[in-house]
Order: sequence, then structure tokens, then C-alpha cells
Amino acid sequence: MLDLSFSFIIPVYNRPDEVQELLESLSKQDFDRSFEVVIIEDGSTLSSASVIESFKEQLQISYYEKDNTGPGDSRNYGMRHAKGNYFIVLDSDCIIPPQYLKEATRELEDEFVHCYGGPDAAHESFSLVQKAINYVMTSLFTTGGIRGNKKALDKFQPRSFNMGISKEAFEATQGFGNIHPGEDPDLTFRIWKAGYTSRLFPEAFVYHKRRIDWSKFYKQVHKFGMVRPILNKWHPGTAKLTYWFPTFFILGLLFSIILYAMAFSWPLWCYSIYFALIFIDSLLKNRNLAIALLSIFATLIQFFGYGWGFLKSTFLLNFNTKPAEELFPKLFFKKQ
Repeated sequence: MLDLSFSFIIPVYNRPDEVQELLESLSKQDFDRSFEVVIIEDGSTLSSASVIESFKEQLQISYYEKDNTGPGDSRNYGMRHAKGNYFIVLDSDCIIPPQYLKEATRELEDEFVHCYGGPDAAHESFSLVQKAINYVMTSLFTTGGIRGNKKALDKFQPRSFNMGISKEAFEATQGFGNIHPGEDPDLTFRIWKAGYTSRLFPEAFVYHKRRIDWSKFYKQVHKFGMVRPILNKWHPGTAKLTYWFPTFFILGLLFSIILYAMAFSWPLWCYSIYFALIFIDSLLKNRNLAIALLSIFATLIQFFGYGWGFLKSTFLLNFNTKPAEELFPKLFFKKQ
């Protein structure tokens, strides 16, 4: 049996209600070993201190307050201060099912890896919009399943809402960078470069609440699109033609609408078939007509936001001599 000692690493920024829900779920873990919960208050003005105090008798909690330097640097701060030898990084808007640690331990004991990721799922309490967004963020038909689908089209890249990393791998890579979003694939690529491997733990899932509406979702995926060309430039061997898919999809859709106005209808019919597949797949998975319809709208927002961000970022990076930090200052936190 491996000598595993887990520390959950959770940065939080002005979200005491989320911390309450997350700690409540962690207190119900069906696990017979002790584990640590490390909360890093990243310059919050709404403190989680009173919430954390109420769980001190149920959980082994280490609580730190620091200046705001972003989620990546805060995770690094937590891992430097953690007592465990295997870190599990979570977002504060997650709910953890009772069997999580059992599943993670089983996977690590069956085939140890220094880095893993788990899927995100939609909890029954989530809103219809949250469930539709969860569908498009995890579906094989939209993201290629790279966020936790067993049938992913590409090598699995763990995401920091549900990511495990050994203390050894953390020390070898020095953890997350200051880019955000995109700090998690950047770390994964550096973990691979350091000689470690990563793996999907399909049953070590979390309920990722995604504190989101349509406007926030667009801004989020737009940033994802802007970040990917930066990562491609930093890690050239990781660039994939599939990253262009949302851009080509949206440009093709606009062109198809123009052709339809000129009496060429078949390209738009091809898109109609694709959206029908999205509808049917979401309906089968969620068993809800409204979520299936919202999934089509969420797909359009995802592809347009990501595709436009990717195209804009690619153009600026290739036709400008400035570094990414100067071109896109809002995508980088300054370390203090």
C-alpha cells in the first residue's frame, strides 16, 4: 500500500457560501484515513474565516490569508504550506461526492501517477443553464471530451477544478504559472516535460457548479480561446489542428447563412444535422427537453467565444513582437 497523505488545496476569493458547501461535502467523505484541507484566502474582502471555524472539529483545516495574486499563485502557496505528500487541487465552486477519496486512492494504488484529473458532473441541484453549460464543456461533440470524457479525442489534460499532483511533481515544476485561465494545461505540459505522466480518474469526479450565466460563460470561453495560442507558442509540440475547430465552425456557419440567402441550402443543412446531434445527445444524457434546447445555445456561445478569442490571439501573437504578457495583461496575474 502506498504511503499517501492527501491535502486538498482550495484558493478562494470572496466566496464564503461556496466554502460552506464545499467543506460540508468534504466532511462527508467515506474515507478511513485523515486528510488535510488547505484554504487560501486570496485577498478576499468577504472572509471565509467564520465558515471555516465552524468546521474545525469535523475537518483538519489549515487556513491562510494573503494578498490577491490569482488562483495559480495561491495554489502554489497552499502546496508549499501543506502537510501531505499528494495534493488535490479544487475550485471553491465544487461539491465533492462521498466516494471521491476512495476512488482517487484506488486509482493511485492500481497504477500510480504523479498527476491526475477527474471529470466534472452536474449535480441535481444545478440550474438548467448550469446543466446545459456543463454538457457543452464536457461533451465529446463540443470539446472532444478533453475535460474528462473517457472517449476523449486527445491526450487528457487535467484541469485545476479537479486535479491531483504529487509533492514530488510540484517541487520539480514549481507549480502553476501566473497566466489565468490556462495555468492548468501549462502546468500539465511542464509536468510531462519533466518526465511525469498524467491520467484520467473517471470515477473521481466532482460536481462543478460553475458560478455562471450566459454573459460570464461567453467571457470565460473567450479567454480560453485567447490563452490557447499563447500555450501553443510556449509549448510548440502541444499545438493541435483541432484547436482551430471552433474558429472554422463559426466562420463556416456565417458563410453557410450567406450561401443560404443565395439559394445554396446544403451547407446550412449540415449544421442543422450537427445541432440535432447535440440536442439528441444532451436529451439522452440529461433527460430534459429544456436542457437539450439550451445546450444548442450554449454550443453557439462556446464556439463563438472561443473561436473569436483564438483567432484574435493567434493574429496578434504572430504579427507583433511584444510578449504575451504585454499584449494580454488581463490574462496574467502579477506575483508579489
